[in-house]
Amino acid sequence: MNSNPLANRNLAAERRASFSRRHFLRGLGACMALPAFESLQPLRLFGGSADAAIANGAAAPVRMAFLYVPNGTIPSAWWPEGEAGRNFELSRTLQPLASVRHQLQVISGLEDLSADPGPDGAGDHARAGGTFLTGVRVKKTAGSDIHAGISIDQVVAQQIGHLTRFPSLELTCDSVRKAGNCDSGYSCAYSYNLAWRSATQPLTPEPNPRLVFERLFGFGSRAERLQNLKSRQQEQHSILDFVLEDASNLERKLNGRDRQKFDQYLSSVREIEQRIERAEQMPIINPKADSPAGIPPSYEEHIALMLDMLLLAFQTDSTRIGTVLIAGEGSNRTFSEIGLSEGHHNLTHHRDNPEIIDKVKEIDLWYAKQFARFLQKMEQTKDTDGQSLLQNSMIVYGSGNADGNRHSHYNLPIALAGGAGGAFKPGRYVKAKATPLTNLFLSMADRMGAKGIEKHGDSTGRLEDIC
Repeated sequence: MNSNPLANRNLAAERRASFSRRHFLRGLGACMALPAFESLQPLRLFGGSADAAIANGAAAPVRMAFLYVPNGTIPSAWWPEGEAGRNFELSRTLQPLASVRHQLQVISGLEDLSADPGPDGAGDHARAGGTFLTGVRVKKTAGSDIHAGISIDQVVAQQIGHLTRFPSLELTCDSVRKAGNCDSGYSCAYSYNLAWRSATQPLTPEPNPRLVFERLFGFGSRAERLQNLKSRQQEQHSILDFVLEDASNLERKLNGRDRQKFDQYLSSVREIEQRIERAEQMPIINPKADSPAGIPPSYEEHIALMLDMLLLAFQTDSTRIGTVLIAGEGSNRTFSEIGLSEGHHNLTHHRDNPEIIDKVKEIDLWYAKQFARFLQKMEQTKDTDGQSLLQNSMIVYGSGNADGNRHSHYNLPIALAGGAGGAFKPGRYVKAKATPLTNLFLSMADRMGAKGIEKHGDSTGRLEDIC
């Protein structure tokens, strides 16, 4: 913590102001954060603080998330038709986003040249994953001497993470691999981690929906949460059963609109809990695989669950920063969901074969559908200021590879959703000049309220085109 006593008092005041507007349902082994309600204003406001303004309905916090998909895309099916600006046609791959087009910016020209081969040769997938949020060239090693850079989510979390229960939330819908050789002499740490606390310390993402749920709604240490879960399962109780008294007391204080919002929120929590329970009861398809109970056998459901919990974390202001590794870079997952038995990575090396290219297009489209579902739910969720949660967020979707066939890292497939609380003017196709991806991240950090970040990784300035 800052050694300046005045700065420390200001940080403490900010944190108290933030938590003064946040309400919880408490019970044995449960501590559920709630969305903000207009019926409940904090008793004490700190003059001039951002959270005081939020509590008064003048503003809402801005959230930031990064969703990573592997192996790039088929460029011809990704980029919109038409010129830059608002008069553009969504591409084939981005068609699922039609209903949230007004909240979307498709940005061309962004590049991650730190992932280029240089003198290191093969290993583009590991470099793409390890540099995506850091902008720093990773050390080629399969040993424990990994070296990358701090990721932008953690740079921002260091400044604003104290305002929420969790400084950031790291999720994945893939395996967790911390060591070993995953790509031509590069450690698996580069391919399977988006968030890096420091150059040598990746933040391992959580793949298990149950453990994310318990972190959000359970109480105590990890060991205590697991013990409380075991007790609930033995007694066949929902986590809501332990907060009923607190919930009933709170409901009496709410007006009609807030009571409806409260009921919808509790229904969402229970629905997610039931989906996790169903996944836990499913047989493990491959017992030899590193896939513990609770991870749905359906990849689509796994993604949906993790994104739904990220939404709840944003809605309850449990965190304002999230990363979701949909699949590790270089993933060779098959897609029985759309009738494809070949591995994704293998298919991306299509050598311009039209039939294989069409299969990759289907995978790109499938991933876009998962992204669209998340954005639609964000758009349907009202925030503290009456705007949608998506309007008050910045959600980056993309890959550190551009063309998977050529392993290129320029003109990356990047979509930015959300209005950043009114700072962005989405609904546009942005044709930026060749620009480091990290320039976008600097502009996003500004909208999160981070101060004094003049450079990040290979950045050369702010990306002003997104405003």
